[in-house]
Amino acid sequence: MEGEKIVQRLAFWSIFIGIGVLALKYAAYHVTGSVALYSDALESIVNVVAALAAWWAIRVSHKPADQNHPFGHHKAEYFSAVLEGVLIVVAALLILREVWSAWEAPRVLDQPWLGLAINGAASLVNALWASLLISRGRLFKSPALLADGKHIMTDVVTSIGVFIGLVGAVITGWTFLDPLLAVIVALNILWQGWNVIGSSVQGLMDVGVPTEETMRIRDIISANADGALEVHDLKTRIAGRVTFIEFHLVVHASMSVGDAHVICDRMENALMAQIPDSSVVIHVEPEDEAKLPIGTAAVPFA
Repeated sequence: MEGEKIVQRLAFWSIFIGIGVLALKYAAYHVTGSVALYSDALESIVNVVAALAAWWAIRVSHKPADQNHPFGHHKAEYFSAVLEGVLIVVAALLILREVWSAWEAPRVLDQPWLGLAINGAASLVNALWASLLISRGRLFKSPALLADGKHIMTDVVTSIGVFIGLVGAVITGWTFLDPLLAVIVALNILWQGWNVIGSSVQGLMDVGVPTEETMRIRDIISANADGALEVHDLKTRIAGRVTFIEFHLVVHASMSVGDAHVICDRMENALMAQIPDSSVVIHVEPEDEAKLPIGTAAVPFA
């Protein structure tokens, strides 16, 4: 419950951090007229909308299971991440439209150093906040928080590139660097948007846990399978912060239901202790359902 409160609190404050950074970046664009800084500010608008969507999705995802959603609302966070990816793509297209105008009518930057200083302050705030969101998103297995943090960190990298490029443009007087930087920003956030959408769609498609995590699950099951004969048909899927684990457990046909239940409880408790927010389903079968010869190995996996 403490982790749930932390995630919701971070999602809530991310909205106001995003608004503050947006105000700073728009001020930087306003005092310079730079199309590159405009592109940076436009991406911050996406950050604010995405933060709102993430806050809503996280609140929904933590609702308990009900009659219409017996497996819970965990996947709600993926919808937020997909929306964020779409908004990133839209922002990139708007940036490219502004770039076209800048190519047709090159602009001389006004008060470039003041604008860069303001934009630099906004980027520093973003970097600190993104690091916090990413670390807490991974810790509490929150796809929405993690996607928001990664997108903001991409914004930071973009801002650094814009800062360096505009310093060069001011020093050299090469005005074409301004729209060129905006094009690079647009292409970069298009790529990031594609990655955010792709990873979120995988979550909606019930993607399984990574191979390393699957092997860890197998090891936990084997270490707590005393009294069983075999485990097979291990399946996993990730839904938001929850990892669903399902497998078949083969025992002697003569074993009592109570004894089989003890083995299942031991396995389930071990998995839930070592894999937080896991949901375990075990199907018990007699030895004639085994897929390997009995005695092949100590509680083998088929």
